Amino acid sequence: MEKTAPETKIPTAASSDQKNRSLPYPKGWVSSAGLRLSRSETSRKTWLVVSATECAPSASIALEPLSSPAVILATAMPRLAPSATRTVPVLSSSLTREVYPGRPGAVWKSGAVATVLLVRHGLTAMTGPVLAGHTPGVHLDERGRAQAAAVAERLRPVPLAAVVSSPLERCAETAAALAAGRDGLAVRTEPRLAEVRYGDWTGRPLKELARQPLWKVVQQHPAAAVFPGPEGEGLAQTQARAVAAVREWDASVTGSAGPEAVWLACSHGDVIKALLADALGAHLDLFQRIVVDPCSVSVIRYTETRPFVLRMNDTGGDVAGLVPPRRRRRRRAASSDAAVGGGAG
Repeated sequence: MEKTAPETKIPTAASSDQKNRSLPYPKGWVSSAGLRLSRSETSRKTWLVVSATECAPSASIALEPLSSPAVILATAMPRLAPSATRTVPVLSSSLTREVYPGRPGAVWKSGAVATVLLVRHGLTAMTGPVLAGHTPGVHLDERGRAQAAAVAERLRPVPLAAVVSSPLERCAETAAALAAGRDGLAVRTEPRLAEVRYGDWTGRPLKELARQPLWKVVQQHPAAAVFPGPEGEGLAQTQARAVAAVREWDASVTGSAGPEAVWLACSHGDVIKALLADALGAHLDLFQRIVVDPCSVSVIRYTETRPFVLRMNDTGGDVAGLVPPRRRRRRRAASSDAAVGGGAG
């Protein structure tokens, strides 16, 4: 039986004489999301620190204004062990105009964020006819190694502040090729970018799986699809963990390398499709309309109010537009506004 978090009292911290006041957050909301909420104040800057305990895989958090104009949004979070506590990435604060995400030392300023390149791994012997999933020992074949080398060379002009990869071999090998020759840039492993856990479907031919009743659900209503077996997960869970991971890393890179930094995440087809659907504001049921080829490059820039999808499934375009501009002494913060009329590129 899944435990629920108790009702949490949140100090208003509106002034020194109100430090002992507390405001109960709606018990049902806190219990259903399994959250522990706290609030801090220092030097007249107030923010919320959000931690998750026993959080449902698909939980999505949105804190409404309390006694001040602070509004903070947090991303969906993965399932945690009953005793685990994890700070989740925070996207915006209208009170402080600063953000304190989950990774240590990461700080986002309003409207200024890094850019993430999403690269799918190269071809393997199983890619296409068989659903590889988490099958161990699936390495890049000769075609995949050539693809990884080609995309690495194509992205050579783009400075990368970080390279993060799914732990599965085909992604680790692709990421290693992308990081090679970049002054010792190490590949960081992120388990939440791993392939969908297809459960009992893992390692089976797609022609055989297409005859299963679940196939139509995966195609037409993927938000409801949960793969069979004890190791299977739902596509909604996959999207939740991947979005949380990318937003955390985006915040971390921004905090350490600056808002004009570019970083790269190497993952899998369905995972990247789910990330793109989220960034486009499209329901997960529409994500099968997105195509992500092996070693393709998709680009997202998150801002305070919306993500911008800069490229999708790019397999050969010019990358000059991805190179950050030279820093100026005084640079206006990146805008979250879209270019009405489409802009000049």
